[in-house]
Amino acid sequence: MLARVRSAAVLGIDAYVVDVETDIANGLPSFATVGLPHGAVKEGRERVNSAIANSNLDFPLKRITVNLAPADVRKEGTAFDLPIALGILTATGQLNSAHGTVHPGNLPNLDDYIVVGELGLEGDVRPVRGALCIAAGARSAGVKGVIVPCSNMTEAGVVSGIRVLGAKSLREVVDFFGLGRPLPHATVSDASAQGERPLHHVDFAEVRGQEHAKRALEVAAAGAHNTLMVGPPGSGKTMLARRLPSILPPMTLDEALEATKLHSVAGLLPLGGGLLTSRPFRAPHHTISDAGLIGGGSHPRPGEVSLAHCGVLFLDELPEFRKNVLEVLRQPLEDGSVTISRAAMSVCYPSKLMLTAAMNPCPCGYYGDPRRSCTCGPLAVERYLSRVSGPLLDRIDIHVDVPAVPHRELSMDRSGDSSDAIRERVARARERQLERFAKRPGLYANAHMGPRDLQPMCRVTASADALLKTAMSRLNLSARAYHRVLKIARTIADLADSARIETCHISEAVQYRALDRSAPVALDGIAHR
Repeated sequence: MLARVRSAAVLGIDAYVVDVETDIANGLPSFATVGLPHGAVKEGRERVNSAIANSNLDFPLKRITVNLAPADVRKEGTAFDLPIALGILTATGQLNSAHGTVHPGNLPNLDDYIVVGELGLEGDVRPVRGALCIAAGARSAGVKGVIVPCSNMTEAGVVSGIRVLGAKSLREVVDFFGLGRPLPHATVSDASAQGERPLHHVDFAEVRGQEHAKRALEVAAAGAHNTLMVGPPGSGKTMLARRLPSILPPMTLDEALEATKLHSVAGLLPLGGGLLTSRPFRAPHHTISDAGLIGGGSHPRPGEVSLAHCGVLFLDELPEFRKNVLEVLRQPLEDGSVTISRAAMSVCYPSKLMLTAAMNPCPCGYYGDPRRSCTCGPLAVERYLSRVSGPLLDRIDIHVDVPAVPHRELSMDRSGDSSDAIRERVARARERQLERFAKRPGLYANAHMGPRDLQPMCRVTASADALLKTAMSRLNLSARAYHRVLKIARTIADLADSARIETCHISEAVQYRALDRSAPVALDGIAHR
């Protein structure tokens, strides 16, 4: 007898429907799975066998063939255990719901649901990756509902417009379809998941001095700009970066869904968790590989740049990363996405992130420090700085010096603005940007603007335009740097609640792009450092 159960698999961050077809025929006992199954899918036959037997159900000693359609796409993971078991039970008549038949008493129809779940040997249903993506894919497929493990129910429940049911065991699912016994359903709403404010145990007020660096990070947070901090050891670069999440604005619903999908596919969501309520902060060690940073593997998985989507990717000691690892950052920083191509498939992950990097000016860390002499020779300094290529530096919007903090500032009782105060200003600036981008889906911040967005959205006064032309000439800025200066100036204007970009906004934006850090740069009588 032939039976069909609808399931789903994830490719990238999108799900597609997989028909699990089960045929049971007379012959020597065997269990074959076809349709390009990966090793974990093939091993599922042993889990299914034990789960059925330990659920007081009969496993048929016949020839069993399971086909996963479409058969030309490679299947991986353990989410097919539950639908395979249901297919076997349906084909042997142990599940009182036949294909395409509505039974008396309004019993649920198996065709109306997409089913996913890993089976334990006792018949318990265990969590799987990508439940949120599968629920969204089930809604797009037009089915009535989706059955997921109870641990994934809250995660999948954030998708509105589809019924999400949770199962703890194979027996519960059998009783649901065979006897109409209800399964628990998700009740988490998008609004309640979004309303929670993340708690941060660090505060910008704890950082003494470094007002210039604090201002640069406020601008970066307001416009989602990339930032590079350069300074001697102990000047507070890492301390500042670790406090950056505390001033970031709350995510929009679209941002939260995208970020949660990526963490769901990677299996990083906590059990029972729903939407991510805080922006991701990823800080990989400098020994990371290019595949770990960008994503990849024989079966592609998102890397750190995608897991930091809508959040922060912090690279401490930037020159210590291998050069080939840093160079793979160019395309994600420019395009906001990562495409991983393999012989069998090609997947695309979003990667609109804020890159925040920190580095010393030389191997010993004290080049240019007025109080400590540098022990590195010119060749050593040049070799150290050359580990970070010019094209990568050109993609970093804000370059800021973080000098050593004098003792008098460390011992002062007065502290700067708190993270709450800075976050309020940043959130207001982001709200203005979201209003401006209302007709441009996919744009959430000024840093995401493309060249075609600059002219209509970055209105510059005549005096500000003259200053920008002078800066282009004096600093030999590239076309990319020119666009980034405009974006930074637009963010500074948003923080000042200004509809147009004024001279003071261009003036501050230019200082973040100045390449000569050894001396002030004078532009029309305005001194910058």
